Amino acid sequence: MSEYKTNGCNRLCCRGFSKLDCQLHVYDWLADIPGNIDETDFVEVQFKNTRKGYYLNSNHLPLQKGDIVAVEASPGHDIGTVTLTGGLVLLQMKKANLKEDAPIRRIYRKARPVDMEKYEEAKSREHDTMIRSRQIAKDLGLQMKIGDVEYQGDGGKAIFYYIADGRVDFRQLIKVLAEAFRVRIEMKQIGARQEAGRIGGIGPCGRELCCATWMSSFVSVSTSAARFQDIAMNPQKLAGQCAKLKCCMNYEIDTYVEALKHFPAREVVLETIEGSYYFFKSDILARVVTYSTDKNIAANLVSISTRRAFEIIQMNKEGIKPDSLSEDGSNVENASNDLLEQNSLTRFDQSRKKKKNKHVSTHPSKHPQTGNPGRQVRERGRQEARPQPSQSNSADKG
Repeated sequence: MSEYKTNGCNRLCCRGFSKLDCQLHVYDWLADIPGNIDETDFVEVQFKNTRKGYYLNSNHLPLQKGDIVAVEASPGHDIGTVTLTGGLVLLQMKKANLKEDAPIRRIYRKARPVDMEKYEEAKSREHDTMIRSRQIAKDLGLQMKIGDVEYQGDGGKAIFYYIADGRVDFRQLIKVLAEAFRVRIEMKQIGARQEAGRIGGIGPCGRELCCATWMSSFVSVSTSAARFQDIAMNPQKLAGQCAKLKCCMNYEIDTYVEALKHFPAREVVLETIEGSYYFFKSDILARVVTYSTDKNIAANLVSISTRRAFEIIQMNKEGIKPDSLSEDGSNVENASNDLLEQNSLTRFDQSRKKKKNKHVSTHPSKHPQTGNPGRQVRERGRQEARPQPSQSNSADKG
């Protein structure tokens, strides 16, 4: 197998295959522990993209993470990469909800050069098969989209991953596909998030999509995550490339929920001698609350800390009204970093208009009495700077 290794690695992704073959790896923190008592014959094997399986190393092969193996399939055999060995495999099987009486397939051998040639030949047909199968589904009038095709390692079976909003009767499609490609057909329905993970791409953060790099399970995302984080409810900004709510909205939701416990309720009105103040906005991570003297619009905004807000609330409960919201007695709003508040939206139009007027004013006028006054001043200055003939020189000439 040394001839199939690249830079000391024989994983499929290092040999020119999709980088998704290297995703979803589990860090084996037991690998460096000598005398591991949790050794097991079960091995985790990963195939194209996110598909994984658990197999029994009945032949007790010396397998390591990254080895390419031939495993039992139905029918024939498949080619995959070993991603995990040892005691952590049992925990992964438990996480995958595999039943104890579920049939476990075996690992035949490490992949041979002949196996790799068949594997590469089968993989080279996947893209053309996907394009052709889409046209077949369209001709049959099926409301579905075939997003990916995966051939088995021996080329005897093909898995078609499709997306559909409702239930699809693809019995006729399977017959047509089997006649067209001469392989055994298997249909698997996936969601929009799984499709985005298989296709890959760059997110608005400038990094690769999480579903295409490390995410193994997709948790439902609701709009309440955006409300807790004070994110603008803009569907175009909240949706990812899969047209669903971004998964990253769930990453920091626990931090914001915990921080909101230390904020006063938004319905509470702060009473001062100057008047009443209503909640306007909050900076959750900075623990700063901004209040307005008007309930509906931003008027006389004052930003105070949450500690000061709770102090005023306690004073109002005791019937005491402070002189002002801020501790130093000056109700001045902090400088805003919002460009829309600092500048006018038409500031660029005004500068463009000034440039246009400047260009027109420098153009010489056709009438000398209404010409450019700056030019007249310069001409007058040149005339005054010219040397005048002295009287002595004039007399000599005469």
